[in-house]
Amino acid sequence: MNILSNLKPAEGSVQNNKRIGRGQGSGRGGTSTRGHKGAKSRSGYKSKTGFEGGQMPLQRRVPKFGFKNINRIEYRGINLDAIQNLATNKGLTDISIIDLQNNGLVGKNDLVKILGRGEVTSTLTVQAHAFSASAAQAIEAAGGKVTSFTK
Repeated sequence: MNILSNLKPAEGSVQNNKRIGRGQGSGRGGTSTRGHKGAKSRSGYKSKTGFEGGQMPLQRRVPKFGFKNINRIEYRGINLDAIQNLATNKGLTDISIIDLQNNGLVGKNDLVKILGRGEVTSTLTVQAHAFSASAAQAIEAAGGKVTSFTK
């Protein structure tokens, strides 16, 4: 009978912690499983990240190359086929960044660039941070309008 007062863990699922440093009779007294001498045996020991015992660490052995452009602007690319699917499924004619966010295509802090894969069959007004030349041409060829703005 399962009553709340009778509940207990399954057999063998709960084990006692190893009690370290509780005298010689415990088998884990003396050096308390830390061995003899050295930094690791002492209290407050903390190894440095990447420390390899005095050997030249990996991050210093491997050469540096390339560079990160701090002025690079990362866009989240959305293709025309995704825009057309969104327009047909949701019945939209004006597609803004908020529509893309609400339908999970972009995050709230993403900069959006519309890319040219796919076709646009309906007349759409599309807002985004940037457009590829082929995407803008395809939207305007279908009778739509593109509006780009900066965040």
